[in-house]
Amino acid sequence: MDGQQAVAEFVETHGLETPPEFRLLDLVSEVGELGKDANESTGYGASPADLEIADDEIGDVLFALFALADSLEIDAEEALAEALEKYEQRIETADSPGSGA
Repeated sequence: MDGQQAVAEFVETHGLETPPEFRLLDLVSEVGELGKDANESTGYGASPADLEIADDEIGDVLFALFALADSLEIDAEEALAEALEKYEQRIETADSPGSGA
């Protein structure tokens, strides 16, 4: 079972369905928690080598992302494959995966 399917089943089993706009807000909140971990563990950037982010916080972000993708009926694996292909093409043509110059 893939991650998105596991999250979808968990959401359904526990009655956690919610509209995509709330899923997006949850994702932003969870990513914010990563930023908080980064700020606190590095002394707000004073000691970048001390960066620590808890595994479960990454899991929370993945859960929120998969739940958002599922609520929008987007296959996360297909979306990732498309993104990787896009980045590969950018590297081939512009020597950078970024979209800006």
